[in-house]
Amino acid sequence: MPSPTQLFQIEELPDLYVDACACDEQRNLVFLSAWGRDTALQEFLARLTLGREENGIDQFHVIVGDRRLPVFPNQDLLEKRTTRQFRGTLFGSLLHLWLFDRRASAPDRANHFAFALLQRDEAPHQRLWPLVMETCPLPLLQHWREPVMEVLAQNQMLTALPGAIGDVCAWRLALQVDVLEPTLGELIREGHLTTDAQAQA
Repeated sequence: MPSPTQLFQIEELPDLYVDACACDEQRNLVFLSAWGRDTALQEFLARLTLGREENGIDQFHVIVGDRRLPVFPNQDLLEKRTTRQFRGTLFGSLLHLWLFDRRASAPDRANHFAFALLQRDEAPHQRLWPLVMETCPLPLLQHWREPVMEVLAQNQMLTALPGAIGDVCAWRLALQVDVLEPTLGELIREGHLTTDAQAQA
């Protein structure tokens, strides 16, 4: 039987409950999953677009135990999805909001940058490799996965973001083509990357 999902309040809007949130090292929002009534969600989304003098918010805090975790949403980079759940409950209809950096849904190919959202128990290399192939401007073969992923990790081009809450983890892919191209070239010359999957294995 699955364990119940823990919910966390947003300090500035106590009628909203977060079940997952991921940020980068500077606490910039990458992904937020929140539940609430329609009016609470609409207030939250409206306040994100308003200036401070109009009771807007340029940051909010997720309450986790006795900690207040700051979150900085960049309105210019955010996309949102909502779905109506649990109609006709004692508290009215509940809505589910996903707020996320658009680079988590499609890579920024011009800058070779993307975010990936995974469940905590997923094998990251298997899930992240298609994103690497999609984002990278260099031609990659499917069976190059392990050596290329090792290069990305060693050069901090692929990093797990710290401090996610809930059943989510976020990864950042920031390819440095000027580093990656000569490194892959060297691996090809040394025979570590080949056109033949069996020969490489």
